Amino acid sequence: MTLKNNNTNTAQPVQQRLDREVLLHRMLNRIRQSLDLEEILTATAAEIRSLLGTDRVMVYQFNPDNSGKVIAESINENRLPSLKGLNFPADDIPERARERFTKERVCSIVDVAKQQIGVSSREYASHESGEVGNSIRYRPVDECHLTYLRAMGINSSVVVPILHHQELWGLVVSHHVETRPISEDDLQLVQLLADQVSIAIAQATLLQATQQKQAREATINQVAALLHAQPSIEVQAALEATITALNGCGGRLYIGAKHNSMMGNLESSQSQLFTSGEQPLPVKSEFCDILEEHPLWKDWLETANSSLNLEQSHAGSVWAITDIYKPIDINCFTPDFRPTRIRSLLVMSLFYRQQNLGYLTIFRNEIETETLWAGRFNSNLKQLLPRQSFEAWRERKTGQAQDWKPEEIEMARAIGKHFSMAIEQYLLYKEVNSLNANLEQQVQERTEELQQSLKFTRILKQITDQIRSTLDVSTILQTIAQRVRNLLNTDRVVIYQFDDSGTGEVTVEDLRESWQSVRGVRCPGCIPTDVSNLYLKGRIRAIDNVATAELSDCHREFLESIQVKANLIVPIRMGSDLWGFLIAHECEQPRLWQDQEIDLLQQLADQAAIAIGQAELYQQTQAAAAKAQAQAVELEQAIEDLQNAQTQLIQGEKMSSLGQLVAGIAHEINNPVNFIYGNLNHATQYAEDLLDLQKLYQCHIPEPPPEIQEFIEEIDLDFLIEDLPKMLASMKVGADRIRSIVLSLRNFSRLDQTDMKAVDIHDGIDSTLMILHHRFKAKSDRPGIEIIKEYGELPPVECFAGQLNQVFMNLLSNAIDALEDWDKERSPQERHQEPCRITIRTTVTGDDEKRNAAICIFDNGPGIPEHLRSRIFEPFFTTKEIGKGTGMGLSISKQIVVDKHAGTFKCLSQPGQGTEFWIEIPIMQCKPSATVEVETSNPTHLPSSR
Repeated sequence: MTLKNNNTNTAQPVQQRLDREVLLHRMLNRIRQSLDLEEILTATAAEIRSLLGTDRVMVYQFNPDNSGKVIAESINENRLPSLKGLNFPADDIPERARERFTKERVCSIVDVAKQQIGVSSREYASHESGEVGNSIRYRPVDECHLTYLRAMGINSSVVVPILHHQELWGLVVSHHVETRPISEDDLQLVQLLADQVSIAIAQATLLQATQQKQAREATINQVAALLHAQPSIEVQAALEATITALNGCGGRLYIGAKHNSMMGNLESSQSQLFTSGEQPLPVKSEFCDILEEHPLWKDWLETANSSLNLEQSHAGSVWAITDIYKPIDINCFTPDFRPTRIRSLLVMSLFYRQQNLGYLTIFRNEIETETLWAGRFNSNLKQLLPRQSFEAWRERKTGQAQDWKPEEIEMARAIGKHFSMAIEQYLLYKEVNSLNANLEQQVQERTEELQQSLKFTRILKQITDQIRSTLDVSTILQTIAQRVRNLLNTDRVVIYQFDDSGTGEVTVEDLRESWQSVRGVRCPGCIPTDVSNLYLKGRIRAIDNVATAELSDCHREFLESIQVKANLIVPIRMGSDLWGFLIAHECEQPRLWQDQEIDLLQQLADQAAIAIGQAELYQQTQAAAAKAQAQAVELEQAIEDLQNAQTQLIQGEKMSSLGQLVAGIAHEINNPVNFIYGNLNHATQYAEDLLDLQKLYQCHIPEPPPEIQEFIEEIDLDFLIEDLPKMLASMKVGADRIRSIVLSLRNFSRLDQTDMKAVDIHDGIDSTLMILHHRFKAKSDRPGIEIIKEYGELPPVECFAGQLNQVFMNLLSNAIDALEDWDKERSPQERHQEPCRITIRTTVTGDDEKRNAAICIFDNGPGIPEHLRSRIFEPFFTTKEIGKGTGMGLSISKQIVVDKHAGTFKCLSQPGQGTEFWIEIPIMQCKPSATVEVETSNPTHLPSSR
């Protein structure tokens, strides 16, 4: 026996070493097979947790400001809360500890119960004698450290550093709720895995850098193609592409006037500015309003250029300003940036052939940062005491500046070179275009008149066809106003309509966004009344300039109050009546109305009058038809409501009687079952005592008299001793089963409750399943039906519990009937390959203001054809045989869900893909002053699958 134990003790360390080698080999293969850093870190955390047998292992990565974030994690059955995605302040890991992690590669083991910390340094271990345990030095742990771990619910922790390029990249941290001793072999293996993670980080970083470099080169090539590859230089498109590439909110390209004049381009000797996106306000200066031409801006750039050597200046210098509101040389311009969200600048000097061509400037907006911290604290103050809570806290900061990264500055320098070369081409291209424009202008002027005439004719036909295609008055009038304004290119077009009293108002308008609306405006009373007679006779009035036209002072003030500088008024006549006016307003400046424009507006007014007459006649006809149809719908609805009321009354009486009967039966059965169940424990104890007594007899009287021996053989005492406990256990199982059925009957019988109560929906479903349990079991002609429950976390739902139980009973009974009929049509092989299954899912839907409880009952049966699915909710409609169904189940179920619970009830089904019924009701019903009673379930109900 001693030899066997020695073999076992010898084999155990060998097996442990083999397991560690297998683990290390598996992790090496995982790292070599994948370049996905997140996948590698997650797998590493899981493997280390499996190795150490601890409750949580996480990978912690440091940020540039020495704070950190948990980026990978593995937890043992939720024994500890998840910290993944949470940030920790820099003060949680002191600077001295970070230095030791980096320089000495220190690993630490903390035992909270013993208040000790074990420190293992690779430099220290290399000088030890090699004995096991000598490389871990233990000392008392700081009380602040203990308080920190206790607040996290930790009694044992292990911390191993991860280095990248000799810098501290992060930590591998293991936490355990209970005290967990860590051996030196375990620590060494975790260190080896951390080293392999460092290799994976290097590979992933190299891959990411390569991909980013390729993306930057592709962006540079894209901008270069816009500047060089096209016949015409796409300066604006290239500027927009540059802004996008540098994550800017706006930008500007400034080409100096000095360079243009040196090229001999006298007409283009002025500076040029291209802008895109958000811009600062124009500078307030007596010399200029362009930022790049302000003397102080020029002085700043010249000073910056003078600090560079000649080669750097000619290569194009870049100035990156992260925050323009910090003390810098250009703070005098910050008021021009205040109305905007611009926070950062990137200015590139453009040189070509030792000449400064101009500047390319990119703007960046301030951003809002959001950090999810592990526990609330003041991020602006140093943490002197450990936090008592690590509950997630979301910190938001507004008005934060974005740093310019070195790779962005390098890409900006490369793009600036392409801009420098393209500017020369652009200026030459613009000069050639200016010469061609003079020739083209003469041809264009001669063809404009013919084109305008042709355009008016074509537009008139289109508008006429469009207004005749509809009989809706508002659509006709809005179409006319919109098309006239676009055609005349004016600021506002309105339609003024008279009412029965002889006055009127603007009922339709179409205007440019920069001008005020005049919808609903009425004409003042100072306009002469005889003007209407003139318009009725066909008068058209064109006012080219309101300020100089012959108008009364009241009329002129009215037009000026609505920003009108010129207008054109055409009457809309309906037979002998003046229906209204079609009016065009010019608000920017006076306008000389052309004869073609006046003629076009008059023709459109005539077409509008015809269309309005037809539309009004059609509306009268539609109103009469709608009134008759509404009466028919009301009558049909009244008949339907009467039928539904009769159906509900009959079904309510039936279910009320059934509920009373079921409740009575459940009560009568419950009393004797409780008696049996209560005495079973005593009977079991008595039987065990008698069996123990029999064993004592056998011990003290091993050779009983022949008469007793004969009786023992006759009753087969050994079998009786073995079978009696089993029999009592079976009786207890049966009694439990009867009690569960009784409870289900009691829950299901809550049909006579008249008030809504907040109940557990799952209890109602489980009670219904218990009542129908006999139908799920396998029978001689078919296999059993599998029930799958996928319950979500539902709060108590305010409802009529008994009525909802009735809905569940109807849906589950229909599903069972459909599956039984389906099995009759299938072969035994088909039944085995695809067994019948009913899936019940619950979940919470909606938002915080209105949450709903959703119940889905799905069967994998043959489905329902479309022509039947459209009628399944009709009263008395059924596809079952006579005597097996009344056709009222789904109709009543829908009324219970939709009418009594303000919910939705849908059926989703296709032939061959099963049938799904979706129920969704509010968790809290809308009742202004109702006291809701929360009904809790009996603790003896059947356990659910949640």
